[in-house]
Amino acid sequence: MREVKKLLPSEQLTFFGDAANAPYGERPTADIRRLVLEHAARLLQDCKALVLACNTATAVAANELRALYPDTPIIGMEPALRPAALIKAHPVILALATAATLRLEKFGHLQKIHAKNATVIKIPAPNIVRLVEAGLADSPEMDAYLDGLLAPFKQDPPDAVVLGCTHFPFAAASIRRVFGHNIPLFDGAKGTARELAHRLAADGLLAPKDAVGGVTITASDPRSLPLFTSLYFQS
Repeated sequence: MREVKKLLPSEQLTFFGDAANAPYGERPTADIRRLVLEHAARLLQDCKALVLACNTATAVAANELRALYPDTPIIGMEPALRPAALIKAHPVILALATAATLRLEKFGHLQKIHAKNATVIKIPAPNIVRLVEAGLADSPEMDAYLDGLLAPFKQDPPDAVVLGCTHFPFAAASIRRVFGHNIPLFDGAKGTARELAHRLAADGLLAPKDAVGGVTITASDPRSLPLFTSLYFQS
């Protein structure tokens, strides 16, 4: 949402965080599908486009949503393996994501595409979501969790880390404390924002440049509203 806000400042944006059902990455696929379809149906009563700001939700439900709403731009996300694989010849890439994202076919397809050019090591990291949702994105608790999770790779660090969940960029400082501040981190947010801008322009749906944009933050658990506001409006 922050990247969309920067790229499309004239648009009226509605953010919805399903805090009551997080983390999606540990739910059964059928459960994730049901939640995404229900929330999408409600949001699309008022919105001209939908961004699935979740790699897991994208992998589970994007294709079905596009079939249900063929005239509406439905923009998904995927782990940024492509740019990570280009940083050097045959890099070693750690892919941090939820268990669901890593087990689903979409990630397997991406990994297969880049298998000849990069070594991709999958690391489920569900507690990053929990800690971010608890307001502990940059905290001793996050440091301790990631230090333990990534301990096998500290002596021989990877060439890049892919942040395969939209919660994970908020843990970037902790990841860099584990591997050093020069470790390249990749996430799909900027690419997703660019794709949204492209689709809105192609469909004639862009707001006028002189329009006054804004953001409305909503959540399934009202107790998460202060957290979402602080996360998404930080500089």
